[in-house]
Amino acid sequence: MNRAYETKFGKNIRELREQKHLTQEEMSAKLQLRGCDITRSAYAKLEVGQRHFYPDEIKQIKEILNVSYDELFI
Repeated sequence: MNRAYETKFGKNIRELREQKHLTQEEMSAKLQLRGCDITRSAYAKLEVGQRHFYPDEIKQIKEILNVSYDELFI
């Protein structure tokens, strides 16, 4: 992904997370329970486009937020 797209994607995930009233800490904990090795700090970097997403993280974020891939990749 290019930098601009990662930033936009991260912003969209942040907005979806906030709509579900979840904190970054809660998201990272839910991801950890699903087998993703991610700290709150690393998760925060995803949301601002400073860290690349791994496919398993995208899949788990989709499931945690209960959204479609289309909603993630708007």
